[in-house]
Amino acid sequence: MSSVIMTDSLTKQYGEKAVVNKLDLKVPSGSIYGFLGPNGAGKSTTLKLLLGLIKPTEGHMKLLGREVNTENRLAILSQTGSLIESPAYYGHLSGKENLRIVCTLKDVPFKEIDRVLEIVRMTKQQNKKVSKYSLGMKQRLGLAAALLGAPKLLLLDEPTNGLDPAGIQEMRELICSLPEQYGMSVVVSSHLLSEIDQMATHAGIIDHGQLIFQDSLSSLHEHSKSRIILHTDNDSEALKILKQLNIPAIRKDGSLLLKVQQDALVAKTIASLVHGGIGILRVYEQQMSLEDIFLHLTGKQVSL
Repeated sequence: MSSVIMTDSLTKQYGEKAVVNKLDLKVPSGSIYGFLGPNGAGKSTTLKLLLGLIKPTEGHMKLLGREVNTENRLAILSQTGSLIESPAYYGHLSGKENLRIVCTLKDVPFKEIDRVLEIVRMTKQQNKKVSKYSLGMKQRLGLAAALLGAPKLLLLDEPTNGLDPAGIQEMRELICSLPEQYGMSVVVSSHLLSEIDQMATHAGIIDHGQLIFQDSLSSLHEHSKSRIILHTDNDSEALKILKQLNIPAIRKDGSLLLKVQQDALVAKTIASLVHGGIGILRVYEQQMSLEDIFLHLTGKQVSL
């Protein structure tokens, strides 16, 4: 699969501090790429670098197969949509009037407005003043502005920030529909791991400006090692038997955690416990959550 974004040792330094440190991003074409990291990790700075809003200290960038430089930056940006931080708007104008201004700035025909309003489901609210919009409606208007001109690449910085659960669900469904229905590649930055888990096909994790993981989302989940959780009527005796069998297990939160995956070994373990007079109350498999994987990779909890 070809890449819509490739960076080579992309770095942004402020004084002695490298906010983005030798970043090698590779975003597959047609993907929803979840750009994960805690607040202050360097996500927004990276997106601003990609858009040419700030200059890199060192490194190279390729967007849509072309090296980003002063000569072709505008041509690349004409095929790129973005929603960075809070969307800007004129509150005294209607949603449609705001989009007409963006069309003029982007040199996009006004007929595009009806198309993008339909995509973000804002057709009925287009003539309402933006100052009367809810936060979710303002986010959708910002997304509509980013979609003007039918971009091939969309960069979204924390698009669900501040939305209520219904707004988050609506924004997630919109983003998920874009690659298949409109042929776009989407980069979504977020510190909400559960959101990325439900949207993305690929993920990159950044921490202190450095990329610590990059691959498909399924590959990220393979980092999670499943554990067997066992509830018995006598955990102390069960633990003694498990130690005799050399089966790694610990007691935690009123249950036994077995670090075994093979079905045959799990079956043998339970049979041995039953034979030893232990009553088995419940057995189930527990996968590490995306939050657990992040904690494992970064050594710290991410804000949710």
